[in-house]
Amino acid sequence: MAVILAARRTAVVPKGGGFVRLSLEALAVPVVRACLADAGIDAVDEVICANAIGPGGNPARRIALAAGLPERVAGLTIDRQCAGGLDALLLAAALVDAGRADFVLAGGVESFSRRPLRLLTDPEGGEPVAYDEAPFTPWPARNPRMADAAAALALVCGYTRAAQEAWAVASHTKALAQEKWPEIVPVAGLQRDAFTRKLTPALLRRAPVVAGTITRATAAVAADGAAFCLVAADRFAVSGALHIIGGRTLGADPEQPGLAPVPAIAAGLAQAGLGADDIAHAEVMEAYAAQAMACVEAADLDPALVNCQGGALARGHPIGASGAVLAVRLFHSLGVGPGLAAIASAGGLGTALIVQR
Repeated sequence: MAVILAARRTAVVPKGGGFVRLSLEALAVPVVRACLADAGIDAVDEVICANAIGPGGNPARRIALAAGLPERVAGLTIDRQCAGGLDALLLAAALVDAGRADFVLAGGVESFSRRPLRLLTDPEGGEPVAYDEAPFTPWPARNPRMADAAAALALVCGYTRAAQEAWAVASHTKALAQEKWPEIVPVAGLQRDAFTRKLTPALLRRAPVVAGTITRATAAVAADGAAFCLVAADRFAVSGALHIIGGRTLGADPEQPGLAPVPAIAAGLAQAGLGADDIAHAEVMEAYAAQAMACVEAADLDPALVNCQGGALARGHPIGASGAVLAVRLFHSLGVGPGLAAIASAGGLGTALIVQR
């Protein structure tokens, strides 16, 4: 059974903010080195890094080299969009459990600020056409914008704009109440999440509508950040380690991506021999307030035990790193008992990680 020995992250900073000039390596390397230092080791067998919107070229390899790891560490970069950071941990656990590695650094890094411009080549020889994101299904009619999908989900579930705003206010309020963030590695002088604020009724009223009842106040902002966990074989477990006792990634209806974590949560809990009422603390992605609300309700989680120190609505959404941020938060927030991290992804994907301390 694999364990998490250390978990660190940068602050999460909105696009164009304090991380605007930093490369993926500049964001990730301080986090990687902090994980190694926390665990008291200087080398690993592999680095698995999620990255969704970067320039390619295997960022995991570049990060491993820039961090001074041995050249034998090949580095594996994955892209499962929002779910990638948690999937990196599941892959690391699988390697460790199979006896193929003793130590794996797993997580994600993303820079919305430095994402490349994308051009689609015209096969007829015309000018390339710019596009913002790749399709997530082969069917245009079943490839909704994430905001539109969240708005449709809010309508089906009966979540009013006011209810979603209340969830967002609670997220920011809980985050503001935290005086210290021990998991954050200072990078560019930033030691806490830059977006967290006091949401007033006036700010909520002025928030532009994104789609349906979704506003900018109830949708996570595009952001930059990095997060990594050190996954190891259980014979290296120490006091405070998290044991990975379950986890699944499953596909679901691509037209309702917000609900995709629900079957993954159920499968992960079943693998661990647990029920939803056994969870002591959960970190659930808040790409949209409506999406988080629907997942918590459908998975039968206790809202009082979810995102107890604020969620992504109070931080931002650094796509490939977001799932790893959840795992890092869980490592530092979970007391005794089972914990859950769960995230939805474009294309109708959901990932859940179950741990035990």
